[in-house]
Amino acid sequence: MKKSILLLVAMALMNQFSWAQSTAEEDVKAVIMSLFDGMRAKSGEQVSAAFTPDALMQTVISDEKGTRIGSNAVSDFASRVGSTGPDVQLDERILDYQIKVDGDMAAAWTPYEFYVNDKFSHCGVNSFQLVKLPEGWKIVYIIDTRRKEGC
Repeated sequence: MKKSILLLVAMALMNQFSWAQSTAEEDVKAVIMSLFDGMRAKSGEQVSAAFTPDALMQTVISDEKGTRIGSNAVSDFASRVGSTGPDVQLDERILDYQIKVDGDMAAAWTPYEFYVNDKFSHCGVNSFQLVKLPEGWKIVYIIDTRRKEGC
């Protein structure tokens, strides 16, 4: 009888952990979705809200010169998004979300395709690092790849 009760308690605790993990993953996904919704809405404020103030943005640049890392300030990125002209529509389409959470830290791997005015521009993968702060999940680091072929 004691073994049965112990087994039920263990199963209940595992179920509770699984539910909490699932909720955290959904919250992380919501932050990433909000970032790209902000881009589509041309809202620099919404884009900025997804990041911590000192977040880093980088991209892997591979060309005939080799491979190097480019960096961008979140404030510059948000400003460019907010000043996008009325005749330009930016649309980063996330193809999949692979999210891992450990307590107050999360990582997300998101393959994407990027379109300008519904015309394919490039594809790649975003790698996000997020931290859960008192105000919620925030992006502290993002690095991406970009290519036009092999999508």
